[in-house]
Amino acid sequence: MASRSLAAATAAHGGARCGRHHVGWRALPNFAAPDWRREGAGGGRLRCVGVCLKPVEDDNLSPSAAPVPAPPSRLSADQAVEESRKWGRDSGLLPKPLSLSDLSVTEKGSKVRVAYQGLPGAFSEAAALKAYPQCEAVPCEQFEVAFKAVELWLVDKAVLPIENSMDGSIHRNYDLLLCHNLHIVGEVQLSVNHCLLALPGVKKDELTRVLSHPQALGQCGIALSKLGVIRESVDDTAGAAQLVALKGLRDAGAIASARAADIYGLNILEENVQAIDVPKNVLRCLVLAREPILPRTDRPFKTSIVFTLEEGPGVLFKALGVFALRKINLTKIESRPQRNNPLRVVDDVNHGTAKYFDYLFYIDFEASMAEPRAQSALSNLQEFATFLRVLGSYPMDTTL
Repeated sequence: MASRSLAAATAAHGGARCGRHHVGWRALPNFAAPDWRREGAGGGRLRCVGVCLKPVEDDNLSPSAAPVPAPPSRLSADQAVEESRKWGRDSGLLPKPLSLSDLSVTEKGSKVRVAYQGLPGAFSEAAALKAYPQCEAVPCEQFEVAFKAVELWLVDKAVLPIENSMDGSIHRNYDLLLCHNLHIVGEVQLSVNHCLLALPGVKKDELTRVLSHPQALGQCGIALSKLGVIRESVDDTAGAAQLVALKGLRDAGAIASARAADIYGLNILEENVQAIDVPKNVLRCLVLAREPILPRTDRPFKTSIVFTLEEGPGVLFKALGVFALRKINLTKIESRPQRNNPLRVVDDVNHGTAKYFDYLFYIDFEASMAEPRAQSALSNLQEFATFLRVLGSYPMDTTL
């Protein structure tokens, strides 16, 4: 067990540098916040450099709060056609997604501003509204823009997808977590209902092609194969619905949400299109903020960390063992190659020089950093980890 206590880590966690040897933590008041670094250029034990920042409690996050506001009532065919034309005449009726060129603009408001990737009607927008029912949802063109929007105080939070029950992890966002100075303050689990949308009056057998995000097209693969249509990829599901409406594509459908159908004046030809492939489709998103929240023990918490290890037999087994010994349940294990140092050279007298990939390990476990067992586990882990960072300790979302 390391001599340095991790009690200071009960509050949270920080640092935002891409690289192997920097680990940032933020701590409760009256504690020194440990910033773990390797001693010496050639490796060795971790040393601590203290910085103290006050954590904040996030009272706005409410995964089990009021549901997403109901979309407008369904339109008749004639009204829907008129709505579709209206979007084509005046695209300014929808909020313009933030782009990289917008990141120098600041705007203040009384509502919580929450960034998400995509256009209005995207599933990420629904996740943002589930976490913060009264928020102002701010669309962003790319994941990177959402991260930067939070860092530059353009928005208060960001809600971004991290994994899907059908397709697994969204690796780009794992990489971005390590490269930005943001903290995980919550999670949102959203049940995904892919709908087949088309212009009013268009029937399913009239479609020759279907537009959507590549992941959505893959999740609905069996149904689309039976329909015998061409699949065309676009940037996001809501963007597919908008494109069909704006261009008046009567030969094309879109895979998107029911909310997107209402926003862009389209009809729903079929719901739960992905159900033929898999009955249940769940999207898990992370809520990101500039400051960590105060870990508690009065409700279920989850903690996310990232670390690296030296090469050697049983090293990963030892790393996972620090949690098993304390009866801490792991809910997620993900590995990503280190982009700035992808290969590790190992001398072998029998076979010359071998090269191994150098990996980052991401782990989610069911415990709050306010719990002594979590502090003890990470204290044990840092004895042989070459890099360790806590990404967040946050309330679990147990609702769908």
